[in-house]
Amino acid sequence: MNDQSQLARVGLFDARVPRYTSYPTAPHFTSGIGPDDFSDWLSAIPAGSEISLYMHVPFCRRLCWFCACRTQGTSSDAPVLAYAEDLKAEIRLIRDRLAPGVRLSRLHWGGGTPTLMPARTIREIAGAIFQAVPMSEHGEFSVEIDPNEIDAERLDALVAAGMNRASIGVQDFDPAIQEVIGREQSYELTRDVAEMIRARGVTSLNADILFGLPHQSPERMADSVEKLLTLAPDRVALYGYAHVPWMARRQVMLPSDAMPTPQERLVLFETARRLFVGAGYDEIGIDHFAKPSDGLAIAAREGRLRRNFQGYTDDTAPVLVGIGASAISKFPQGYAQNAPATGAHVGAIRGGRFSTSRGHAFVGEDLLRARMIEALMCDFRIVAKEMIERFRVTPERLAELFEAAAKSFPGMVEVSSEGFSIPERMRAVTRMVARAFDAYELSKAGHSPAI
Repeated sequence: MNDQSQLARVGLFDARVPRYTSYPTAPHFTSGIGPDDFSDWLSAIPAGSEISLYMHVPFCRRLCWFCACRTQGTSSDAPVLAYAEDLKAEIRLIRDRLAPGVRLSRLHWGGGTPTLMPARTIREIAGAIFQAVPMSEHGEFSVEIDPNEIDAERLDALVAAGMNRASIGVQDFDPAIQEVIGREQSYELTRDVAEMIRARGVTSLNADILFGLPHQSPERMADSVEKLLTLAPDRVALYGYAHVPWMARRQVMLPSDAMPTPQERLVLFETARRLFVGAGYDEIGIDHFAKPSDGLAIAAREGRLRRNFQGYTDDTAPVLVGIGASAISKFPQGYAQNAPATGAHVGAIRGGRFSTSRGHAFVGEDLLRARMIEALMCDFRIVAKEMIERFRVTPERLAELFEAAAKSFPGMVEVSSEGFSIPERMRAVTRMVARAFDAYELSKAGHSPAI
């Protein structure tokens, strides 16, 4: 039986599974976690610790039809400026609960379109953050940049504030596909913005590109990747487009009959993968690529790769604090998510309280299973010794978990006294294998295609 037949036999082309940027995944969060929990967990961060911070800006000048993020369109700056004031108030609330000496190892601004903010607002928000939580000596400040919504003044403000990593969304360079997905962005514009970023001394550039979009073909995919490679990004995220119009209503604008089949999605992914690898990029996890000199590639080689809500990271901070509407925080005690609706979030902040509306407190085997899933997603292997020493699980219980997962994938995974692993030829099923270690009930409709 060839690999394609094996992949079909285990249901790769029909399955919908989580992306596992958390465990348990967000659909399992409940209203049992609220503002008091978030406040207590913040206060429990030890003095002198390093933490990460994610800031969500939910506004876009225009809504891309393919996007399933929590965003809203605005034709004026007024809502953005008002929201910025609420962000500063939220930052002050957080500052008042942090122990002395807490510093940032990572700061990421995402959205939405954080570069909608005017230069003055960028400076004010950055100043408020660093006053509350200073950046550590080797900290990283990254920002998602929409080439359609950036100029020299805003870039200068970001660089002056300390931005040392920029992320550009590409999606696809084909004009016809851009028109269909509602994201017109020429190669020339993207190239010019990349050059503006590098001219200001920002040496690390990320790019996102999608496979599985309507009308994509291997030839079109190759053309977009080859164009992207001329920009020489340091990291690339090659995400599979998830068509979930029942969750993201704007996606009804996309022609369902023009979507690639699951088998065609796999060909599109492999087309892009071969080009990135052929250009000298290291494969990182299931869908990232990085130059060998990039921190992500180094972390992967050294076994320090991690996974969070932004995807793969080399950040090992034990706490990620999310600010802004819908942002999710992770603590050693569990997850806490802010109110998804912008109005509900800012209403709470204006009332002097956090907007935490749901989350999850870790129980039972949550932390063990979370680490096993993360290890598979990052390294394609679970090291038994690490699980036994770190989580005090017995060898017998671990062997039981390994064998139960292996039964669903006969001949496709490897189990030994040293651990559990996925061979390179079977890495397309990694998310499905990870699912075998997930103790929570899954709704098939709530997740993205396995490929």
